[in-house]
Amino acid sequence: MPVTETKKSFLKKIIALVLGFGPGIFAIGYTIGTGSVTSMIVAGSEFGMQLLWVLLLSCFFSGVLMFAYGNYALITGETALYGFKKHLKFGKVLAILIIVGITFGQWNSLMGILGISSNIIFEILAINFEGLSTFKYETVLITAIIIIVTFYLLMLVGKYTFFEKILVIFVSAMGLSFLLSLFFVQPLPIDVVKGLIPTIPEVPGGKMLVAAFVGTTMAAATFLSRPLFVKGKGWTIKNLQQQKKDSITAAILIFVISGTIMAVSCGALFHQGKVVTEVLDMANTLEPVAGKWAVTIFFFGALSAGLSSIFPCLLIAPLLVADYQSGILDTNSRQFRIITAIACLVSLIGPVFGANPIEVQILSQVFNVFVLPIVVLGIILILSSKKIMKDYKTSLGVYIGMYAALFFSLVISYNGILALLDYF
Repeated sequence: MPVTETKKSFLKKIIALVLGFGPGIFAIGYTIGTGSVTSMIVAGSEFGMQLLWVLLLSCFFSGVLMFAYGNYALITGETALYGFKKHLKFGKVLAILIIVGITFGQWNSLMGILGISSNIIFEILAINFEGLSTFKYETVLITAIIIIVTFYLLMLVGKYTFFEKILVIFVSAMGLSFLLSLFFVQPLPIDVVKGLIPTIPEVPGGKMLVAAFVGTTMAAATFLSRPLFVKGKGWTIKNLQQQKKDSITAAILIFVISGTIMAVSCGALFHQGKVVTEVLDMANTLEPVAGKWAVTIFFFGALSAGLSSIFPCLLIAPLLVADYQSGILDTNSRQFRIITAIACLVSLIGPVFGANPIEVQILSQVFNVFVLPIVVLGIILILSSKKIMKDYKTSLGVYIGMYAALFFSLVISYNGILALLDYF
C-alpha cells in the first residue's frame, strides 16, 4: 500500500474516532471551559502542581457519577430530576433546589466565560491593531454581544447531533492547542509527584482555588445532564458497555487536558514567580519561551475552551426544567427559547459592568460545589432502591466510589464556605 494511502486511512481512523465520541463530549464541554482553564492556570502559576491531587480525585469521582447516572437512564428509561421527583420522598423539593443551585452556578460561569472569551478576542485584535487598546471596554462588549447572539441563533436551529458535532470541533481544537503548548514548557517531574500528595496551600485564596477546582472538574451539571444526553444519543439498555467506556474516556480526557493546562502554567510562570490576575497574563504563560506564536496557540486553546462551554451552559437550565417536567428536551419549544434568551442576557452582565472576568469565573466555580452533595446523595438513594432498579444490581465498587464522592463533596463544600467567608 502506498505511503499516501496509509496516511489517508490513518487520518480517516482518527477522524472516525473523534466523531464517534458519545455523550462524554458534553461532559468535556461542561467541564473544561474557561472556568477550568482559568482555575488551572491560576493554580499552576501560584502553587505549581500542588493541587494535582484535587484534580485527580475530582476526575475519578466524575467518572463514577457519570457512569452511575448513565446506567440509571439506560435501565429505567428515566432522567435524573424526573426520577427524583417520582421516586424520592422529598424528591420535588430536592429537584427544585438542584435546578436553582445549578442554574445559578452555570449562569454565573457563563458570565465569566463570555467575559474571558471576549477579552481573548480583544487581545488578539490588539496585537494586530495597536490603536484598539484605547477602546478596550467597547470592543470587549461588542464582541461579547456578537458571540452570545450567534450562539443563541445556533441554539434555535440545533438538535443533539448538531451540538455534539460543534463541541467535537471545539474540544479537539482545545486539546491539541494545550498539548502543543506543553512542548514549549514542561513542569519538573518532581513537581508532578509532589502534586499527588494531598495538601491545601496555606495562603490567601488557597481554599478558594481548591473549591473552584472541584466546582469546575466535578460539576453537578455534568452528571445530571448525562441521562438526557444518553437518551439524545439514542442509547438503550443494549449500550451499557458503551456507556461505561464513554464515562471512563470522558473522565480520563478531562484529567489529561486539565492537567496539561496546569502543567503549562506551572512550567512557564510558577518558577518565575509570575501570578495571573488579568486575561492577558494567561497568554503570557508561553510568551517567554515561544514568542507570539505560543501566545496565538494558547489563546486559540483558551478561546476553544470558552466556546465549547457556551453551548452546555446555555442548555443547562432548559435541560433541567425539561428533565423535571417529563425527561424530554424540546429545542423548538417556546419555553426553550425564553430560558436560553434569559441566560444570554445574564451572561452580558459581566462585560456590561466591565468586571474582571478572572475573578467572576473563579467565584462562579466555588458556588458550583454547594449543590454537589445533594446531586451525589440523590443518585445513591435511587440506585439503592430495588423497587426502581428491579433486577439490576450496582456493583460494590461503584457504591464505594459514590459514598467516597459524597464525603469528598461535603468536605469541599465546607471548604468553599470558609473560602467565601474569607473573600467577603
